[in-house]
Amino acid sequence: MAKTKWTELEKPLCNAILETIKSMEFEKMTPVQAATIPLLMSYKDVAVEAVTGSGKTLAFLVPLLEILLRRQSTSQWEKKEIGAIVVSPTRELATQTSQVLKLFLNHPELSHFSQKLLVGGCSVEEDMHYLKNSPAHVVICTPGRLEDLLERKGGLNLAARVKSLEILVLDEADRLLDLGFMATINTILSYLPRQRRTGLFSATQTKEVTNLMRAGLRNPVVVSVKEKASINTPVLLQNYYVSVEPEDKLRYLVAFIRQKKIQKSMLFLPTCACVEYWSQVLPALLKNTNILALHGKMQKQRGKIHESFREAKKAILLCTDVLARGVDIPEVDWVLQWDPPANPAAFVHRVGRTARQGNAGNSLILLLPAEFAYIDFLKRNQKVTLKPLTITPTTDLPSINKILHGLQMRDRALFDTANRAFVSHIRAYSKHECSLILRLEDLPLGRMATGYGLLKLPKMPEIKDTHTEEFSGPEGEIDFMGIAYKNPQKESTRQEKLSLYAESGVWPGKKVKRKKQTESWELSKQKKLERKEKRKQRKLKMQKKNADGEKKKKRKRISDEDLAELASDIALLKRIKKKKITEEEFEEEIGFNSD
Repeated sequence: MAKTKWTELEKPLCNAILETIKSMEFEKMTPVQAATIPLLMSYKDVAVEAVTGSGKTLAFLVPLLEILLRRQSTSQWEKKEIGAIVVSPTRELATQTSQVLKLFLNHPELSHFSQKLLVGGCSVEEDMHYLKNSPAHVVICTPGRLEDLLERKGGLNLAARVKSLEILVLDEADRLLDLGFMATINTILSYLPRQRRTGLFSATQTKEVTNLMRAGLRNPVVVSVKEKASINTPVLLQNYYVSVEPEDKLRYLVAFIRQKKIQKSMLFLPTCACVEYWSQVLPALLKNTNILALHGKMQKQRGKIHESFREAKKAILLCTDVLARGVDIPEVDWVLQWDPPANPAAFVHRVGRTARQGNAGNSLILLLPAEFAYIDFLKRNQKVTLKPLTITPTTDLPSINKILHGLQMRDRALFDTANRAFVSHIRAYSKHECSLILRLEDLPLGRMATGYGLLKLPKMPEIKDTHTEEFSGPEGEIDFMGIAYKNPQKESTRQEKLSLYAESGVWPGKKVKRKKQTESWELSKQKKLERKEKRKQRKLKMQKKNADGEKKKKRKRISDEDLAELASDIALLKRIKKKKITEEEFEEEIGFNSD
């Protein structure tokens, strides 16, 4: 591309913006920046398709600030006017965008602009109080929180403050739609003025994204920036896989982390329950290692955990796909994956958390023998080549499972969490988009449960007799009712329920299914005939009632003679009112004096 430097734009940027970009050490524009910035600065709507890590954040923040500055040169911004809105799918990505914008607004020439971050996990009342009393020229938000505030009353009237909006940005639009925000976005668009600029940025152009383009953009310019390479991941990223048996995943993973002496890594797990379980178990196996956990069901802790991992020099973050896209975390040297992600594109997004900004990176995925077809599928579908890696575990399975069993025996809460994690993992695997090659029927669920360190197999329809035979639990008999909660309050509640259960034989709160009593064929037939006769009688009764109603209506029908007599009486009333006849004449005509 001919124009690669920031100073070579046809419409020059503000000195404050150029100086801020220079401080970030971004001398040249990326292809997506060079293609998108001139279009947005020319007041055109754009729909941009570009892979993660391609520099999309600056591609919309730079023209956003330029548009606000140009508007200011013609008319000053009022205190409570909102000039720009950036909608992100997750609070982590919204926070990251806010931090990048903050670098620009710290410059003296741009300091008169203010921004507000509106995301879940924060108090709605605090957001409302801020917006009522403070300016927010740029709002960076998640869709749910923005919709909530737009529809709230109570003196806020945010809808009136966006009437002069200059630019709307939908970041990671395909992810917004994957998370089910289509209706929310349509609601937001209904509050915004039509005379605005809109930028839609996504990694893929799906049918849903195309529909959103038609609804929210006016004659958009489509920008598609793709790497002209034989691979779909960064050049400095090495992708590996290791073949493991179902019961050995954990000990191979622990051995790998110990042997590689990993400084900073992300471990992607299939469900929130898996993150909860392994985050409580791994500290006992990887001592002196900072282990953090983050998933989508967390509320207030997410921001703190995300920031702690960003600032940490050495740590392992256990997470779900909530952190798979857009989030820029420095110095991540390894991305680890417990199993193949739900869709093949998510693999590329996950491993994209490392090897960023010219740094080298590595990724590792643990594959079962039944999942080897995924290697060739990934190469064909996503142009990603996986290399084999050899790991030699130093700890045997019984030793690791003894630790896991002991942890669960000491706290019933962990025992419950372990079962929830395993069940949620199996259910998530059954909904895999690559179900033709990753089949739940091919998995030895009993051996997988052994790898989870479960004390017993949970009751679920997927568990068959063969799986029960494959399962290897703790030695000796276990009194499962005797496993207590560490939390005194929870244990006290459980003991009360146990007492009630001992008396009644029914666990408190459990719905009891009534057993259907068996009866003879003759009695069953007789009851059926009685019900049929009752229905017949009800039907006849309703028909008779309707017929009687029709007769009453006919009886109440007014004849022509009645109408003529009524008209005559009304005429007499008018005549006596106008004093054209006397009262005696009126009474005689109407018939009051007749014997």
